[in-house]
Amino acid sequence: MFEKLLLAVDGSTHALHTARMAGDLARNMNAQSLRVVVAYSSIPSYLGEPNMQAVIDVRLQEANEVLESALREVGEIQGDIFSEVLEGSPAEAILDVANARAVDLIVMGSHGVGNLTGLLLGSTSQKVVSHAPCPVLIVR
Repeated sequence: MFEKLLLAVDGSTHALHTARMAGDLARNMNAQSLRVVVAYSSIPSYLGEPNMQAVIDVRLQEANEVLESALREVGEIQGDIFSEVLEGSPAEAILDVANARAVDLIVMGSHGVGNLTGLLLGSTSQKVVSHAPCPVLIVR
C-alpha cells in the first residue's frame, strides 16, 4: 500500500519517537524505500564572510547529527533508506521532497523543537497536511 515513505525529523525527542514508528511502519508494510529529511532554516546573507560559512558549517553538522540519530532509531528495513539535508522552510522542504520523489506517505511528528530546525512545529505539520500530495501520518 505505502511503498515510498518520507520521514521528516528535527532532532527532538518526539521526532526520534516518530522515527521509530516510521521504521516499524516501513518494516510492516515492506516499503520499497524510506527517505529521511532534515531541514534547517535559511541563513541570512547579511552575516557576510567568514561568519556565514561558520554558521553554515554548524547548521550542517547539527543537521547531520539529527539525521544520524533518526537513522539509528529507524533501524534496518527491507527497502532502501535515503537521506536529505535541506536548507529552507521546513514545510516547504518536506512538500518539495514529497512532490519530487512521488512518496506515498509522509510521516512526521505533531510538534518539535525550535531553531534547527523548527522542523516539526504545529504550524509546519498543519501546512504539510494542507498541501501534501499524499496521505500524512502525524505522530503524537
